[in-house]
Parts: sequence; structure tokens; C-alpha cells
Amino acid sequence: MSDQPIVFEEWKTGDDALIAVARLNTPKALNSLSLEMIRLLTPQLKRWADDPRICAVWLEAEGDKAFCAGGDIVALYRSMTEPNGTGEGEAFFTEEYELDYLIHTFAKPIVCWGHGIVMGGGMGIMEGASHRVVTEKSKLAMPEITIGLYPDVAAGWFLNRTPGRTGLFLGLTGARMNGADAVFTGLADRFIKHDLKAEVVSELKQQRWQGENPHAVVGGVLRQFEQQSADAQPESPIRTHFDEINRVTDADTLEAVVSQLSELSGGDSWVAKATKSLASASPTSLALVWRHLHGCKHKSLKEVLDTELVMSQKCLDKGEFAEGIRALLIDKDQQPRWRYASLAEMDSAWIDDFFNA
Repeated sequence: MSDQPIVFEEWKTGDDALIAVARLNTPKALNSLSLEMIRLLTPQLKRWADDPRICAVWLEAEGDKAFCAGGDIVALYRSMTEPNGTGEGEAFFTEEYELDYLIHTFAKPIVCWGHGIVMGGGMGIMEGASHRVVTEKSKLAMPEITIGLYPDVAAGWFLNRTPGRTGLFLGLTGARMNGADAVFTGLADRFIKHDLKAEVVSELKQQRWQGENPHAVVGGVLRQFEQQSADAQPESPIRTHFDEINRVTDADTLEAVVSQLSELSGGDSWVAKATKSLASASPTSLALVWRHLHGCKHKSLKEVLDTELVMSQKCLDKGEFAEGIRALLIDKDQQPRWRYASLAEMDSAWIDDFFNA
């Protein structure tokens, strides 16, 4: 196995076109996205965009546990806590969002095989792909409320485009979705059994691409294998609890919504487990989720990412993000000392400043 954090390949097709491959290759770190990986992937995608021989791009990851479990937040913690370190954090967010925008606006098909854990920065990569595939082992989430951050990587765009208020629910709770949830919410396009992956790849290689609509070629192949996977698709808890999710997220204030969500946190149901995280969530993060998702409803993708860059840079400076990482991953005491103990205590000027460039 290569020791490079991303492996690039090119597969020849039946008519001598090429399918470009990018494989995230740090499985021991659950393929968490580092600044080095961003700086490898972005220029390579630009080269493939300009190469007339490339008909499509295939994104995958080494190992069975995760496509990408998020950003390299331990490196971000170092950038926030070491002298003169914030420059690396700013570079990370700036270049990560540029990569996300590039994927969202890529003219050629990008197939993302989202097997295993897909969280945070992994969602940023996957959601921009034109063909997003999930499997029976997919676990997707935006769990930033637990580390003093907020759902970024264009989440202000994609969480606002889910059915009803499911995006708000996912952002405020960090709830995990399975593959069926992802398809129901529009955060994935196809559910395909993971053991069919090699056959999917083989079929794509055998296709004739030149002179054809490449998006239609990919769509036809994936549709074929999705039909073969219907027996493996699990129940979608979000679909099952859709009306309840809409009910408890229906209020005019964040405080009211959090109160309604918290009422569900008792017991062993999926909704109860999904809302338990609210008890330890950063009040700042909850306020950022609420304000950001409401403020981005009518913004373009570029405007959303520009807003998130300002917010994320403020997160690097204000201490809440560093404290969340410390409690979860550095000291692992699970006892974050948030700036505010509750939403009721929060100074609105504190949140306002996250949005000021």
C-alpha cells in the first residue's frame, strides 16, 4: 500500500477514455482530511477538469471503516494552541472550502463511494459530488455541536435543501444517518451494496464514453446496481420519524426548539438517542447552527462558503472550538468548559461577532 495520503490512478475505459481515481489513504486516521491532502487533491482535480481524456472522476477511500471521518481537528487544535499557529488553521479552512466549491461546480461526473463513516469534512467532499453513493455500512453526520464548531463545508447550503426541517434537526443534534436516511434526505443519490463495488467499477470501465453524455453513462450504471441492492437497504429512521422531527423543530426561537428536542431524549428510540447529544452540546454551536441555517436559506453556494469562512476563522480565535477538541480528543475528559452554560446566559453580541468579517 502506498504511503501517500491520497493515491491517484487513471483507469482506461472500453473506448480508451480515462476514469480518474482519487483514493483517500490514511485509514488508521479514518481518512481524516488534512491540509496536505487538500493541497494534493485540489490541483489534481483541476488537471483532470482540463484533460479531455478524462471522462469522469471516482472518489473512494482505503479501508472499510470510513470514507472520511472529518477534518484533521487535532492538527487544528495545535494551530489554535501553539504560538503563531492560527495561520495553519486559516489556511485549512480557506483551502478546504475552495476544494468543496471545486467539487460542487466540477463539470465532469464525480462519483463518491461513501462507504463507512462520512462526517464533517468528509461530508464536504461527498455532498459536492454529482453521484453520491452510500452502502449498508454508511454512517453520515455533521456532529460539530459536540466540539464547539458548527456544520460547515457548505452545510448552510446542503442542510437547507433537505425535506422539511430535517437539516435543522441534523445540525442541532449531530444525529447519525444510515444510507437510507441519506437517500431520503437528498444527501445521497444511490444506495448500492458494498460488495458490488468491484462490479460497478468494472461496468464503468466497459462503457463507451466518447460522444456520450458522461453523466448519463454514470447514472445508467449506478441505477442498474441500485436495483440489485434493494434487498439490503435498511429502514430510514428519519423517514419513519419525519413528522415528529418537523413537529419538534417548529418554533420561532432556538430555545423553544431545543426544549422540544430535549423532551424526546428519554428512552431508547432512535429519536431519543439522536437528541441525547444536546445535553453536552456547546450553546455557542447551537446558536451558530440556528443563525447560520436561517441566514443562508436564499444564499448561493459561493455566498454560503464565504460566510462559513468568516465564521470558521472566528471559531479558531474564540476558544470554544479548541475547548471542544481538548475535551473530546486531547485530554478525553468529556467535560468541556463552554463559555456559556446555557442558551439563556448567552450574550447575543458574542454570536453576532462570528458573522463579522
